[in-house]
Amino acid sequence: MARLETAGFESDLSLFKYDNLERLPEAYRDLTEADRTTRIEAAREELGDDVIVLGHNYQRREIVEHADFIGDSYELSKRAAESDAEYVVFAGVTFMAESADIITDDDQTVLLPSMEASCPMAGMAEALQVDAAWEQIDAATGDRDVIPITYMNSYADLKAFCAEQGGLVCTSSNAADAFEWAFERGDVVLFLPDKHLGRNTAAELGMDSVAEWDPWNPEAPDATDVADADVVLWDGYCQVHERFRAEHIEEVREEHDANVIVHPECRREVVVAADEAGSTSQICDTIANADPGETWAIGTEIHLVNHLQRWHPEVNVVPLCGDACMDCNAMRQIDPNYLTWLLESLAEDEVHNVVEVAEREKELAAVALERMLEL
Repeated sequence: MARLETAGFESDLSLFKYDNLERLPEAYRDLTEADRTTRIEAAREELGDDVIVLGHNYQRREIVEHADFIGDSYELSKRAAESDAEYVVFAGVTFMAESADIITDDDQTVLLPSMEASCPMAGMAEALQVDAAWEQIDAATGDRDVIPITYMNSYADLKAFCAEQGGLVCTSSNAADAFEWAFERGDVVLFLPDKHLGRNTAAELGMDSVAEWDPWNPEAPDATDVADADVVLWDGYCQVHERFRAEHIEEVREEHDANVIVHPECRREVVVAADEAGSTSQICDTIANADPGETWAIGTEIHLVNHLQRWHPEVNVVPLCGDACMDCNAMRQIDPNYLTWLLESLAEDEVHNVVEVAEREKELAAVALERMLEL
């Protein structure tokens, strides 16, 4: 374990934290959907209230149909904390399971069906990497106080780092409030890891003094690039939402005469071209409140689009671009066969794929979350 130079705890790269991937037993590899459904239902009945299954909006139908709750990452973590279940099975990605472990009771255990489900964007801003850059960024901005904000889509140790440096966590719904909170306490915001959400939030607040910190520059980032900026954006992004282009909006309007709503993790020009931009919850609410017969094109992960098509057949819901464009390869790792294996193992008192945040990280990350909840 490495010690963060500017924070008081040890951590490691996620590559090493989540290297305990267990192979799916051969007996589970060729299950049919009918077999899975029967076996999952039987395991759920045997486990009863001892387990709660959480399904992220981006999971495929065969996963969410077995979930007790469906939603976005922090919403699901809160559901887990409100439950009395001994085991929380989080069908999402690693940072989401970490968030659930942070806010659930100590006697609750969080499990991830596959440890291979690791969000690429979260991996673009590892705490050790940010810690190494912090001194340079702080020096570049002179005597102005830098407040770090990390998006919920980040690992627990980065949330903890931000708390240690006087910052907080935000969601896509409250990012603007988090920016305002930070500027009440400092002069510069360092926003991690999603540069597009950061740029869209700065634009929403009428701020144009924005610069990017490029940690991928082989010759090392140039501190002069951020010296005078009020908002410093870490060069990270969601691989799904960055694929959308303004021309996709033009094409879908020509083909379907559609209204367009996109996630704020999209590029700035895509958000500008869309009719609306909003979080996953806002996208769901928009479709739920649409008039029958309206057509909405959605710029977010394809499985949520598919869910909304099923849940609201009175609305014409179309994807902003093709399935390949919109698929999250990290969420795809939560295979329904893995869910079957995990639940049947629990029914036999075997526990696999536990996600547990180190105590000091958990304490600090909880502080960052509490600051968010006070917004």
